[in-house]
Amino acid sequence: MARATTWRGAALAVAPTGWTVVASALGAVLVGLLTVAVFFGTGILPPSHTGWMLSGNIGPDPVQYWLGWTFFRDTPWHWPPGLNPGWGMELSSSIFFADSIPLLAFAFKALRDMIEVPQYWGMWIYACAALQGFMAWRILGLATTDPLARLAGAALFVLQPAMLARMGGHFALSAHFLLLIGLWLCLTQASPARRLAQWAALFGATALIHSYFLPMIGALWLADLLGRAADPARRAPRWLLAEIPLAPGTGIAGLWLAGFFMLSDGFGGSWGGYGLMQLDLLALFDPGSWGVFLPDLPGARHLEAGRSYLGLGALLLLAIGAIAWLRRPSPVLRRHWALLGAMLGLAAFAVTHRVSIGGRVFELFAIPPEVLRYADALRASERFIWPVIYALLIAAVFALVRGMGGRRAGFVLLLLALVQAADLRGGVQWLRPYFPPTEETVPLRLSDPFWAEAAGRYEAIRIVPNGNQAHWWEEVAVFAATMGLATDAVYLARLDDRRVAALNAEMARRLSEGDFEPGTLYVLADEGAIILARASADPARDLIGSFNGLTVLAPGWFVAPDAVRRAGA
Repeated sequence: MARATTWRGAALAVAPTGWTVVASALGAVLVGLLTVAVFFGTGILPPSHTGWMLSGNIGPDPVQYWLGWTFFRDTPWHWPPGLNPGWGMELSSSIFFADSIPLLAFAFKALRDMIEVPQYWGMWIYACAALQGFMAWRILGLATTDPLARLAGAALFVLQPAMLARMGGHFALSAHFLLLIGLWLCLTQASPARRLAQWAALFGATALIHSYFLPMIGALWLADLLGRAADPARRAPRWLLAEIPLAPGTGIAGLWLAGFFMLSDGFGGSWGGYGLMQLDLLALFDPGSWGVFLPDLPGARHLEAGRSYLGLGALLLLAIGAIAWLRRPSPVLRRHWALLGAMLGLAAFAVTHRVSIGGRVFELFAIPPEVLRYADALRASERFIWPVIYALLIAAVFALVRGMGGRRAGFVLLLLALVQAADLRGGVQWLRPYFPPTEETVPLRLSDPFWAEAAGRYEAIRIVPNGNQAHWWEEVAVFAATMGLATDAVYLARLDDRRVAALNAEMARRLSEGDFEPGTLYVLADEGAIILARASADPARDLIGSFNGLTVLAPGWFVAPDAVRRAGA
């Protein structure tokens, strides 16, 4: 009997029963949930628990997400719905630039009359790991029906530092299951109409989760489109022509709904350009803080470095899969030539034109500044290795199953998953302190009685001078959100520099002329603002004082509180 040439040819001769399949799928989901519980605990899960986000243990990003959602939740709907004018005043932006997962923000804002959700990021982190396990289980089902092989293989996809590291702060970027959905679409077949709907839905959902995934999903879609266009058995010209604008068009529509186009220039940034946060060629083998078995290797020194380690179990899987492939080659690469090209392109983009090897950088060629300006929007290019990592793991599992059958491959994958878990003990020790047990809520840092009284007398609080993450922005913004005040204290993924300059010029004018806005409290963040305020304030009417280390100008403080309120109406 001739051997089957499909991946399923290595599956068990007797298909598992229905309950075994269900148990295997639930097991893959449970692996994801337990992994998050081990790394981060369960204290992040209840929606009422906000202390872990506002404690400041892991930097300002979780505070930014909470602020974006809190102001958005309390602001009436606008059009497009992602606009968030409640946060920022003249600097106001959108829920998109607060990195607050617009998809969930829209849903929970719409449901606010039925359910109050102070924070949804704990649920999101758990859901990302569960969906990661389920999608990996589903993809591996293309190679084998063996429950153990699918479950153990899925564990290797969940236990990936590339995803787990994002759960330690960049919550929206934890959605690696989006990449697995894209890979699953590339490896499966469907009717033209169904495939168009699937890609359109994936583009739309991705745009409403985090736009950084969009170019990766776009590369996978293009590979699938080219593969279908080149295959006479699957070619449907009219459907393909319709898919070209419609599928990515849903992603553009999602960006518009979330408020991406609110800024006239959403490109560029303040952290440097493309090529400065590239993938080091040793990164996949460098355990850094993650692994306990392999030696630490020299590597790049930037914000993205140290998060692409595969884990010893996954590295062994790639080695065993390569041996199995060499012993029994498969025509799968010829069938998926477009997907292979996409993976090579993504890997090249991750490495960039400034190749790093063990931390030593070699610039191969120069990129014109006008091109770099747009590439800078994707400056953290090391992230583009993520789909490549998952494609390698899929290929290795498929080769392993094809070489030894699903049953024996299941035991090998179980052993490798155990090795992976043991190796990532370093990652557990590194990430677990990120979310230490805290109170459900944390007290305001602005605790002087002055602030509580000021919240009853003023309707807005400003920082002068202002900017993205201006001095004292976090304390001021959390105070404003908690007390229901408007504020221009912001931290956003992108900010319009022209608006900032215009605002600072207007505030300098107001301070120098004593033209203070009624109903507005000012935090004077530098000596220049303090000098201007002291020169123009009326000591009989206006208060300039220091509370919790912040110097404030409280116009009309020495008049009746209701007069201040009426003036600000």
